[in-house]
Amino acid sequence: MKLNSLYCTLFITLLTTTASNAVVAANTEQRLSLLERSDNAQSQVINQMQRSLSNLQADIDQLRGELQTTQYQLKQSVDRQKQLYLQLEALQKMTENKDPATTTNPANDNSHVPTTNVMTGNEEQDYNYALNLAMKDKLYDEAINAFQAFLAHYPNAEKYAPNANYWLGQLLYNKGEKDNASYYFAIVVKNYPKSAKASDAMYKIGAILQDKKNNSNAKVIYQQLIQQYPGTLAAEQAAKQLQSMAK
Repeated sequence: MKLNSLYCTLFITLLTTTASNAVVAANTEQRLSLLERSDNAQSQVINQMQRSLSNLQADIDQLRGELQTTQYQLKQSVDRQKQLYLQLEALQKMTENKDPATTTNPANDNSHVPTTNVMTGNEEQDYNYALNLAMKDKLYDEAINAFQAFLAHYPNAEKYAPNANYWLGQLLYNKGEKDNASYYFAIVVKNYPKSAKASDAMYKIGAILQDKKNNSNAKVIYQQLIQQYPGTLAAEQAAKQLQSMAK
């Protein structure tokens, strides 16, 4: 009986130990599985972060390249603008630096201005009077007189000065006085760059330079015109001139 009781005790102990070992083994396997899944998840997060960093670096490199390109284009634009202003100033001085015995500055030339004061004090009325002399009556010399008188009487006429200078330049151009015409066109471009006549005036400057076989400076004017006044009729004409000069 005692032997049987001993066997039973040993058997129960063995079963208990086996069960305990099985539980321990199961717990260990679960822990290992959890650790493996956790490691995989961490690896995925790290890989995703690395990809994000790579994409971010690529975006930064692209933005850096675009910024460098923009800075270069801006510098070119500023340089062209400076060159244009220098040329415009040179055009304004062309008539001033000619032989003073034979030529006077058109801005100070009173030979065309009537001796009597025809200005009424009303800018719009006096401007329209000069314009009608040119457009309606076809009295071009009288129109030149009237526009010069207008500019002398209203030196700060912001509303009408750009057009008055432009039409004065056009009338002088039609008479063959291209240097004097350039002077007034240059005033429009330099002093009134936002005027509706600015693009046309710049085109006329380029055309005068081209007429005088100064194609290199004419190209600069045309290129600046296209950049500064895109979509205008003057810009389209400038593009056509550049194409013809490239042939």
